[in-house]
Amino acid sequence: MSFDEKIAALIQRLPKLTDHLQTEEATKNALVMPFIAALGYDVFNPKEVVPEFTADVGTKKGEKVDYAIMKDNETCILIECKKANGDLCHENMNQLYRYFTVTKARIAILTNGIQYRFYSDLEETNKMDNKPFLELDLANPKLNALAEVKKMAKEDFDLDRMLSTASELKYTSEIKKVLITQSESPDEEFVRYFFQRVMPGSRFTASYKELFTPLVSKAFHQFLSDRISDRLRSALENEKDKTNDNSEVDPESSQEDKRDGIVTTEEELEGWNIVRAICAKLVSPSRVVHRDTKSYMGILLDDNNRKPICRLWFNGKQKYLGVLDANKEETRVRIDSVVDIYLHADKILEIIATYETNEK
Repeated sequence: MSFDEKIAALIQRLPKLTDHLQTEEATKNALVMPFIAALGYDVFNPKEVVPEFTADVGTKKGEKVDYAIMKDNETCILIECKKANGDLCHENMNQLYRYFTVTKARIAILTNGIQYRFYSDLEETNKMDNKPFLELDLANPKLNALAEVKKMAKEDFDLDRMLSTASELKYTSEIKKVLITQSESPDEEFVRYFFQRVMPGSRFTASYKELFTPLVSKAFHQFLSDRISDRLRSALENEKDKTNDNSEVDPESSQEDKRDGIVTTEEELEGWNIVRAICAKLVSPSRVVHRDTKSYMGILLDDNNRKPICRLWFNGKQKYLGVLDANKEETRVRIDSVVDIYLHADKILEIIATYETNEK
């Protein structure tokens, strides 16, 4: 199995396991070791993975870090584990700090089996940074984060390449956190910035602050929504152009569709493209197809009726997204906009992971 397949299987197992992992050891066995194995390292080979790695640090003797991944007989990656859903607070980094300075490791990972924080020494050589350069949450995996973690896999691992992009990843991540915070709850300085550009020369009074604060947040969200819609619309137009170039419309088929009363709307196609974008984290978008009916648009994996991903109930005044569980039981979720499908990406990825795991 590839890294993508192993990670998909691990993500699928999370909801079933997390409530039962009450200790650090249970978390390591059920989540952390499979994660290391997904990276291609043999967890049972002490030449590759050393559990309870020990090194003397100053006056402290016999301290242990949970795992050390080795390469060419040198420590490459250090991993410190906490129990599932445990807080990855600054105090839990102390051992990693000390070990980082006395080994040749350039990457350190702090994890609770679900969240993974990756550190290096970007600010001061041989001293672990306070802030991670990369974060991965398996409960809500991001495609770009998974792609970066994959570079640490045994077969692809290139330390120099990893470190060359770590700085960019770190600061990009911090900027994104600022943008998320400001979009939800903009502070005075952020609001003032936009006020001065919208109303140059005007005095930023308390009443203007009260007026503009919610407007800045609203404009921010509308801007993101518009950009997403524009990109999806562009992709949809390109797909239509390809269809028009490569196929001829069968008049009889077209009339049959009209007689059947099935009309595929722009919103349904936009929704389908959003689902494909979500599924791209685990499978090729080309495998995600749609079949329209009078009542809803069904979205399937591999054009297989036995692999329903979700349903778009867009034919009424109120839109609903039909999400399915492992037993293919459907739950309709009310959505106000097509882009709200992104809010339920975890459910879509869960059903995809179920089908992919069952195929193995």
